[in-house]
Amino acid sequence: MRPVKLALVQFESAVADVAANVEKGLRYIRDAAAQKADLIVFPELFLTGCDTDSIGKEYFELAQSIDGPAVSAFAEAARLHSINIAVPLPLKQAGNMLPTNSVVILDREGLVAGVYSKVHLWEGEQDYFSPGDGYIVLEMDFGKLGLLICYDAGFPEAARAVAMQGAELIIVPAAFSTELQYRWDIYFQARALENTCFVAAVNGSGAIGQLHLYGNNRVADPSGKIVLEGGLHQEEMQLCVIDLDEIARYPHPYFKDLRMDTYSSTYGLPHA
Repeated sequence: MRPVKLALVQFESAVADVAANVEKGLRYIRDAAAQKADLIVFPELFLTGCDTDSIGKEYFELAQSIDGPAVSAFAEAARLHSINIAVPLPLKQAGNMLPTNSVVILDREGLVAGVYSKVHLWEGEQDYFSPGDGYIVLEMDFGKLGLLICYDAGFPEAARAVAMQGAELIIVPAAFSTELQYRWDIYFQARALENTCFVAAVNGSGAIGQLHLYGNNRVADPSGKIVLEGGLHQEEMQLCVIDLDEIARYPHPYFKDLRMDTYSSTYGLPHA
């Protein structure tokens, strides 16, 4: 067995108050570590809140640096409590470039294991963020971790690109409002089934501007079954143990039967 204990936080952000969100996030980290979690994941842009209508141009000023005080506080917590942490945030870029909508992964020693920036920007995000330009998989102490953010999960190609790099667990920090709950009910089971891996989606909670984020965290196993479902309309943290060795026991032959040669004309790929 290769068990991994996940701590998934339906975080209710204080809008544009980074200090308050850091302080509360550190409390959740202490709680997760006390319960022996291997990885704690927060929702999309939880350090600031996720709503371009409410925050808009403020994202440029609220954006954080990798070596800034907010990330440093989480890095110290990771080291102190020996826990891996996924920190979604607006990340500063060089010069006058717009920030990226990113997630920084910190390992148990407080070191930056990797950074992923959202590739597919949703509607108004395109006015305030620069898009990412690729997908990564990180070798963590518990296994191979893939990263997507919210709207990315609506693109099967994005999850497949991560899975083809060997991801065993894909985490998806997100900010889904009640109007889009029907999509939340589709994405993650499908991505897990198609790619024979675990998918953990972490949603925000509470009102931000005109939006209402409703929580309802999900973990889907490699057969596409939901193995954890968080409560609705409440801030809470769920703990869930998954066994990465289960992946080998699922018979779905999607990768064995994948016909990349048939997609060449559709995606402009070179023929094998």
